[in-house]
Amino acid sequence: MSSNSKAKPNTKESPTEPFKRSVASCMRAIARRDMEITFAADKPGLAGDKARLPEPPRKMSPQDVAIIRGHGDAMSLRLAVHNPRVHRAVLPEGQQARTVFEAIENARIEAVGSNRMAGVAQNLTARLEDHYHRLGKYEDITDKADAPLEDAIALMVRERLTGQKPPPQAAKIVDLWKETIEAKAGTNLEKLVGLEGNQRAFGKAVRDLLNSLDMGDEQGRSDDDSNDDESDSQEQESPESGESPDSQEQESSEGMQMEDAEEMADEAPDGAQEASEAETADLPDENDLGDSDDASEPWRPKSQGNERKSPDYKPFTVKFDEEIDAPDLCDAEELDRLRAYLDKQLAHLGPVVARLANRLQRRLMAQQNRSWDFDLEEGVLDPARLTRVIMDPMAALSFKQESDTNFRDTVVTLLLDNSGSMRGRPITVAATCADILARTLERCGVKVEILGFTTRAWKGGQSREHWLQNGKPANPGRLNDLRHIIYKSGDAPWRRARKNLGLMMREGLLKENIDGEALDWAHKRLLARSEQRKILMMISDGAPVDDSTLSVNPGNYLERHLRWIIEDIETRSPVELIAIGIGHDVTRYYKRAVTIVDAEELGGAMTEKLAELFEEDAVGGAAPARPTRRKVA
Repeated sequence: MSSNSKAKPNTKESPTEPFKRSVASCMRAIARRDMEITFAADKPGLAGDKARLPEPPRKMSPQDVAIIRGHGDAMSLRLAVHNPRVHRAVLPEGQQARTVFEAIENARIEAVGSNRMAGVAQNLTARLEDHYHRLGKYEDITDKADAPLEDAIALMVRERLTGQKPPPQAAKIVDLWKETIEAKAGTNLEKLVGLEGNQRAFGKAVRDLLNSLDMGDEQGRSDDDSNDDESDSQEQESPESGESPDSQEQESSEGMQMEDAEEMADEAPDGAQEASEAETADLPDENDLGDSDDASEPWRPKSQGNERKSPDYKPFTVKFDEEIDAPDLCDAEELDRLRAYLDKQLAHLGPVVARLANRLQRRLMAQQNRSWDFDLEEGVLDPARLTRVIMDPMAALSFKQESDTNFRDTVVTLLLDNSGSMRGRPITVAATCADILARTLERCGVKVEILGFTTRAWKGGQSREHWLQNGKPANPGRLNDLRHIIYKSGDAPWRRARKNLGLMMREGLLKENIDGEALDWAHKRLLARSEQRKILMMISDGAPVDDSTLSVNPGNYLERHLRWIIEDIETRSPVELIAIGIGHDVTRYYKRAVTIVDAEELGGAMTEKLAELFEEDAVGGAAPARPTRRKVA
């Protein structure tokens, strides 16, 4: 009986559990550290030593197995052969240059593992093919403007370092850019071969490659400058090397680490060696790993000199832009259905919602410092003083009166990123938290406005068509149709706007994001309000991205405008600006910011930041808060 009872847990074990254990053990072997590894339906991600992999289906095909292992291999390889501090020292500042640099670094990381272990190479290839298959938009492209430059360069670097051809689904991307890249930077591409084991030397060679591609003006400070800065700062570095001994050892021993990892993988359980390939930084197109890795080490790059002045930013045309109320984007029946779907998704979060709402309400109500004035000649009769009258009938009655509250009239605007990258769990949690805050703040006498921003179309819409019809003039400016959505106005009660938040669940609503103009729009709406205190909270998962605009303007065009708008609000406006980044480091843009890795923690981050603001106000004014970052599994 005892042997049977011991066997029971195994009979009830999910058929995927042995596979998960083998993948996890191989990830730890390759990364050479103790990792916390979870499997979930959410997007794969890596934050510090915590990795999240796709949940395997109960009936796995060989392709499913290879893809999950490929994700795991990419993550563990990043921990094994990528030094974040060296990466920051050579990382350029311009948005386009930085995007290309990150993509090439991902290619280097995966090339190191692919060249050492054949199984890893197969798994990474399967993951890459699945990535482009899911995108499904590059197989029939004919215009270079539709092919991401960073993807093309990363795939070409991968081919040179490993000999592996680009996946068929991404071959068109390389074909469209290959002639241009080879003509300008063919020699620099060849120089990368053999340097993949030395991250700093490889990074310097990549910067030379960026120069040859005319991105040198985006690189910011030089590597020597960054070394000087590093040597004067944090980690007690040697003045000669600009780098700590530990970091030098880590760089010089990358090859050795990979060899040791091979040996450890050989000693791992049988399916574990193949499983030595898992989670990923979704290569050039999705910078999850880069962003998540940095999530444990906040960094705010120096502003470029020309950002102090108003940037030369303009829309090509505004006649296709729209500011629209949420109910006008779909009929009432569909809105009811979407809200019901949102409620269904959040049914299990009921206790969490209640706790967050009660916590915020208690903290806000505590700031409403009410008090009483006693011994007045009129007001409310004070029963505690009636004993005087009983003892001395000639004594006058005593009255009391409640003093005015010190809690200032306040309005809060929540500006939600409605871009495609928020699709899935992030937008669901963002909608929930907006719902929580609207209800809670309304109970506390604080008005709330909920806004969203996206574009009306992918790849430019009518604005791009108008530009093409006008002969494609150079430097056209913003080249997409804005869509600014009002989910709840500041004066509307929550019960009337409740259904509107379900619109965020609508398929096809989430497209691209132009943050600078959205932030300016929300800020101007706040300035028009009559409340004494105005708070603007931006909730986003990354930098502004609009392919149509960036394909015909400088690579940092949207980012530069966003930085200028932020600086203008933070230094010249009475509006208090807070930012919350979902899995993306927003501290490099905003002075008062918090970054979370797991969207589940968004509600807690929002309530904490608002509570901090009101507490600051209670003690005599809102002093600038230091940027903070939360690291969550």
